[in-house]
Amino acid sequence: MVNTPLPQRSEALPYGQVTVEVVIPVYNEEAALPKSIPTLCAYLETYFPYRWSVVIADNASTDNTLALASELATAYHPHVSVLHLKEKGRGRALKAAWLASEADVLAYMDVDLSTNLWSFLPLIAPLASGHSDLSIGSRLLKGAMVTRQWKREVISRCYNLLIKVMFANRFSDAQCGFKALKRSVAQELVLQVKDGEWFFDTELLLLAEEGGYRISEVPVDWIEDLDSRVDVSSTAIKDIKGLLRVRIERLLRRQPRPLRRVVLPRTAGACEMGDRK
Repeated sequence: MVNTPLPQRSEALPYGQVTVEVVIPVYNEEAALPKSIPTLCAYLETYFPYRWSVVIADNASTDNTLALASELATAYHPHVSVLHLKEKGRGRALKAAWLASEADVLAYMDVDLSTNLWSFLPLIAPLASGHSDLSIGSRLLKGAMVTRQWKREVISRCYNLLIKVMFANRFSDAQCGFKALKRSVAQELVLQVKDGEWFFDTELLLLAEEGGYRISEVPVDWIEDLDSRVDVSSTAIKDIKGLLRVRIERLLRRQPRPLRRVVLPRTAGACEMGDRK
């Protein structure tokens, strides 16, 4: 269990001083990037009150994604930059980007912008104001509007129900690709997350809740990207394995440690008395 004191709400900065970095993990997204990055930058420039930057985290793409990302970084300099990783994995990309960042608030969203950008300011505000430590978008809260195929809907609801059964957690949607956290929280928790792929989100949230960090949820409008790179069935199996691992690790942490037997050295007098018997 994390024993680090929670950040004090008095530490909140004036809104003009708050810096927010948005990470966009990408793998073979040459079709989506030229549309999503200009859309995101236009929203942030027009409607977002905090100082912002965007990092395109390329996960070992094999197409023209990295080159396009570099062109966009040049076009939107200094707001947009590129981080290139030699290995795939959304969690791996987020860990690298967040640990290297100097922004006050760290966020990420999917490159397809499946989550409506109007939910981004409500996502960030609880962190910038000092109200919360992490903030997540939820497709399962009242007020959310979701459009997706029934198969993915069923898998998502069953997965989140399984988390409830195993951990009695309070957050509703573990895997929505729309999250943010304070940099101080990231520095404490991210290194503890072992998964480097899709289970990264769930593991991060479970560690945060176990450690007593405050998590805010925002109902979002979300439309499924039918060109998604996610293999839902394979990812679901890996996620279940991840849940079992985290459950076992939590049980082991809570087990009382056996008392060590202390053997005192025999005194000289005790030795002599023993020798006389």
